[in-house]
Parts: sequence; C-alpha cells; structure tokens
Amino acid sequence: MKVLIIEDENAAARRLEKLLNEIAPDASVVDRIESVEGAVAWLQSHPKPDLILLDIHLADGSSFEIFQHVKVSSPVIFTTAYDEHALKAFKVNAIDYLLKPIKAHELAAAIEKHRQIFQATAATDYGTLAETLRQNSGQPSQYMRRMLIRFSGSIRLVDMSDVAYFYSRDKITFVVLRSTGKRYPIEHPLDRLEQMLDPTVFFRLNRQFIISISSIREMHPYSKSRIKVTLEPAADSEALVSTERSAEFKRWLVGEQGAKNSEWEAGE
Repeated sequence: MKVLIIEDENAAARRLEKLLNEIAPDASVVDRIESVEGAVAWLQSHPKPDLILLDIHLADGSSFEIFQHVKVSSPVIFTTAYDEHALKAFKVNAIDYLLKPIKAHELAAAIEKHRQIFQATAATDYGTLAETLRQNSGQPSQYMRRMLIRFSGSIRLVDMSDVAYFYSRDKITFVVLRSTGKRYPIEHPLDRLEQMLDPTVFFRLNRQFIISISSIREMHPYSKSRIKVTLEPAADSEALVSTERSAEFKRWLVGEQGAKNSEWEAGE
C-alpha cells in the first residue's frame, strides 16, 4: 500500500509515518508534501497513491484547494486539529476524519476501513467515495446511506450496511455497529431516523428500537401477541415488537405475499 503524506508540520508527518510503520507494515510512504502547490504538482506528475493522509491547513492554504486544481481519485484520511471541516471533507474522497493528536487505534481503524472498502477494487477508479458507496449500496437515493458519528476526538463515516440497530435510552439515541458491536450516541431521535432509513432494511419495533433485518439472531413468541427479538450484537434491554406492530413486523420479514402464506403466529 503506497501512502502519500501531505502535512506541513514535520513532527506531525514523522509521527504519522511512525504510526503507519507500526499499524500497517505493508504500507510504504512514497513522499511527504508540505504545501498545496507541492501536492498539486506531485499528483499531476506521479501515479496515484493507494491512500493519502491529508492535513487540512497547509503552509500555503487549505488542502481543499488541491481538489480544485487536480483530480484526486485516491481515498483520503483527513488529519487536522479542527473539526469544523468534517462535512466538507466527506464530500470529496474522505474515508475518515481524524483529529490531532492522532491516536494509534484511531488511525488503525481508519486503515482497516480503507482495506475493507478498497482492497478488492484497488485497480478501479471510482472517483469519490460517495460514488463508490452509492454504486455498492443498492439503496434508493432518498434514504440515508451513511452518517457521521463523533467520538474520542474523531469523526467517523458509518455506512448503513454496518448498522445493527438504533435504540433510545434516557432521551439519548445510540447506534450499534455490526462490525465492532460498539455503540455511539447520535443526534437524530428515533422518530426522525424512521423517516430517513430504508424501510425494507430497517423496522421500528417499538418506541425504543429501530433494527436492521441483518441484526436478528432469533425470534420467539411473547405474551399478548408480542414477539421477542434477540439481536446481534446483544442489546442491553429486551427488544420486543409491540402488539400493534406484530402483524406489520411479520409482513416486513417475509414480504406482503409471503405473509399471507405464512403459518407462523406470534403467540396468538
């Protein structure tokens, strides 16, 4: 994996290279660039790297100027001391947005995300990451395909395919990821999420849970026609389909036509 570091602070650049050597021994730093002008010249005259580690504030301006002068088709991990540019970053080729000082486990997670997304298709020029995910998602454009979450001093891009479920507790909404089993607080309430998510993939069980169909491990009949759903990763509290939503839940699981032919009755 060939990595280009664009960073105007020598100490920060050396630290990034040191972390890369520890985290990804197969990675090699092809060059270190300190300015917008130098980055544009390098990208115009060299083969594209597999990954770019890019600081936002460079010696001669904002690194977003680079994208105005040259087509950047390599995926980018932004590294910066400021978080106000996160949304702008994800409109270009960002796969992650790390806040300085960069922590080893955060960079490792970003490198792993890069591998998962680009390793199988490294020879293909997909343009921006947004286009890559759009082509692979198969989801209608009107539904949310990705979301930003903030934690431990960094901002991460999460694809909806990695979401197991959302739940609410003490007026705080959390998202739980399939890949790690970790939960993170998010800004959207469940009522808003219900409108934003693809209804063929996500279902509102009750006032507390919205689940992805891929998160269902087991289902059992429960009292008063309710259904108990065992989730993977495991939830902290019981995920019960309310009585009034049980019929709709069964139709969601198997489709309208399948529901008419289904003999499964949830404790009725």
